[in-house]
Amino acid sequence: MRLPPIPTSEELLNKAFSRARKAASAARTSRIPSQKKAKTIEIIRIQTACNIIKDKLKLIIERTPDIESLPEFYQDYIDVTVGIDPLKKSLGAINWAAGIISQLEREYRRRITKSRPSLASSIRKEAYGRISSVIKKIGDDLDFLDFTRNKLKNMPTVDFDAFTVVIAGFPNVGKSTILRRLTGAKPKVAEYPFTTKGIQIGYLEMKWNKIQVIDTPGLLDRPIDEMNNIELKAMVALENLADIILFIFDASETCGYPMESQYNLFKDLKRIFRIPFICVFNKIDLIENIKYIKKYTIKVEDPILISALEDEGVSRLIKRLEGLHEKKARKTFQHAGKKKING
Repeated sequence: MRLPPIPTSEELLNKAFSRARKAASAARTSRIPSQKKAKTIEIIRIQTACNIIKDKLKLIIERTPDIESLPEFYQDYIDVTVGIDPLKKSLGAINWAAGIISQLEREYRRRITKSRPSLASSIRKEAYGRISSVIKKIGDDLDFLDFTRNKLKNMPTVDFDAFTVVIAGFPNVGKSTILRRLTGAKPKVAEYPFTTKGIQIGYLEMKWNKIQVIDTPGLLDRPIDEMNNIELKAMVALENLADIILFIFDASETCGYPMESQYNLFKDLKRIFRIPFICVFNKIDLIENIKYIKKYTIKVEDPILISALEDEGVSRLIKRLEGLHEKKARKTFQHAGKKKING
């Protein structure tokens, strides 16, 4: 979601009044009859200032996508990142201000037209005061929209038609490294929690198709209402995009979280999301006690043991993903064929 640059209230007023001064200077050198010049110049200043402000405010509204028409993933992503209600409120305030500025322009143009030339300057100053008051009232809304623009400028571009694998797990279990091994994407990788603060996307290329692989921020073993905004972005991706969830265990526990906590998180997600899971036990190159890990591998269906860092076992994971993708593609094709025959 790309918003245009958002000025502060002070920047918007300075630009509007500066352009108005330049327009007035140009009018002074024009061949306007002297008896009309004073009133004409002040009308030009008001019109120019109002037009600059209205054009900018309307541009913000027009270039902000209609939230209700966005796919549900984007609506949820916006909501957990900045909040849909505050965004709508600020856009409403911008729309209100544009309407009031239009009214002020008509009102003061009419007043100057009907006034004596000697009063034109004072009426224009009054208009400037009211214009400034309106724009200052939406100062916080402009600041919020600028904050929103910065937060959403890197919002991921998702292919909603692609077969999608969403990677989930605790922080620092190797999710980003696995994304890099599967797709060649270059996410930020570091040895501290919540390195991934947004959604990272890569593609696993196949012969005639591709698998979309999405890396999500780390989750902790806690209720949804206690999750921070970083974790909620992961939940949004899991809920709206995943055909398969690739749950990553750190078998070495070097992530700082014990296997029991990781398994509890897996059970919670399994209960919430009724879609297929693939359980991957990563960092097997660092395991000292293989029997300890077997306590957990036997609790899940068809686990895959890998070392993403050493590229060990990753090919088995790729084959599993390709097989599931082909299986779903066949089902989709068969369903479409039956629908065509019955139709």
